[in-house]
Amino acid sequence: MSFQTTETIQRLWETFLREQLANMPPEQRQAFEQHFEDRFSDLLKGAGGGDDDGFLGMVGFGPGGPVDFDKLPYPQIAPDFDDSVIPSQLHAAAELYFIYQHERMKVFQVADTLLRLYHLGKMRIQRGPGARGLYLLEKWKPLRYTLRQRMLAYRRAFNYGNAEIPAGAVVNRNFHRQLLGFMVSLSQYFRDLLIGEVVRGGPLIDQRPFGSIGTVQRIGLDLRYALDRATYGNIFALTMETGHYLKTVLKLLDSPDIKKSFDANTKWDVVEQVSIRYLGGVAEPSQRAKMAESGRRILQFVADNDFKTAVDPILFQSTVRPMGSHAEAWVAAYRMTPEGRHFTGTTATLQGILGGGVAA
Repeated sequence: MSFQTTETIQRLWETFLREQLANMPPEQRQAFEQHFEDRFSDLLKGAGGGDDDGFLGMVGFGPGGPVDFDKLPYPQIAPDFDDSVIPSQLHAAAELYFIYQHERMKVFQVADTLLRLYHLGKMRIQRGPGARGLYLLEKWKPLRYTLRQRMLAYRRAFNYGNAEIPAGAVVNRNFHRQLLGFMVSLSQYFRDLLIGEVVRGGPLIDQRPFGSIGTVQRIGLDLRYALDRATYGNIFALTMETGHYLKTVLKLLDSPDIKKSFDANTKWDVVEQVSIRYLGGVAEPSQRAKMAESGRRILQFVADNDFKTAVDPILFQSTVRPMGSHAEAWVAAYRMTPEGRHFTGTTATLQGILGGGVAA
């Protein structure tokens, strides 16, 4: 389809759209708005014609010789930057974040301490499931990735820790700032939505969302892109192996003979007791557990959401609603950690991240 035809479609479409929407009852417009937008996109794609010889025709080297401008095919270019990510890497990053928070809770150090006590005969266990589990860990050493290798992975993916960065390695230096920005933007979105529903009112109150969808989408896309480019190499394999090891360790800590040896009721009591006796104290287990749970779920959402610009506001509200509680829970837990002590609040933090006032 020629450039002139495409230009005509674009010029007449808005007139057609206004006429069609004006003839519809207000309660039906919402259902058809997205259909019209999708149809317009299909027309523009068809207008491009798929002609790869457009440039040759423009300079006069095409099969028909020189072509007038009004007969050239329209150069319709599909925007695909936001889709150029590898989902498996993003899912691995979500699991790695969950693992990192358990690393901060000293779960891996607790396992190493139990192995040392078991080897030295300083634990009153002998033939129970916990003793057998420790024997298998000591025998087979299922976690081949050392602490140094894990810390390097956390540094590359999240810029957490102080591991030395190899020359040429990509480090996601803005991860925490972007993650915090996404959390507070979700929180701000639902707070604005609540205000809009209460203040604005009207018969279409449930169909008039008020909140900054664009802010959530923009930070989510930046977060997804940065995670994708920083998680090449062994991140996927390390996450899989370390995740299975963490699952095994948590099951081991719940063994009745190990819990009995520390007078514990749950595996988290074991982590607390071992940390106090041998590791210099506990490390915010309650806060870290919630940050691990909600942070992983948020990163999974970011990995699987395409953040389309022309999304239906009602559809966006429905899909993102479960994430609102996770974002609020993560922020509440983060504020109780040492690095979150200077958190200035949702609105102030979002203003600082965006570099100015928050637009509604």
